[in-house]
Amino acid sequence: MPVTGIGGFFFRSKDPEGLAKWYLDHLGVGAPEGVYIWNQEAGPTVFSPFKEDSDYFAADHRWMLNLRVTDLDDMVAAFQAAGIEVRADPDWNVPEIGRFVRIHDPEGNPIELWEPAPPPPA
Repeated sequence: MPVTGIGGFFFRSKDPEGLAKWYLDHLGVGAPEGVYIWNQEAGPTVFSPFKEDSDYFAADHRWMLNLRVTDLDDMVAAFQAAGIEVRADPDWNVPEIGRFVRIHDPEGNPIELWEPAPPPPA
């Protein structure tokens, strides 16, 4: 029987309530306090271990959260208006895969935002 998707993402935090609020306020990820289910849109999910010495993300982190988004440009503008640093590198973008930017949450955890490429015309 195959796995049908990711059921949760759990990680330690110095301020779980504050960090949960930050994710909800800035990314729409999660749910209001007391509600634990976040219903997300169906779509592709990449599950990929990286080599120990990969430079795809910071060496001092064992993981990086990648979130699928729509309208990346609007999200970047909102982050910048909120004082959240956004890193973009044209080399990260792949026309057949999509566009990418990176931010960090208030505890320094890396987050990659991915706007998938539109499907090819039929």
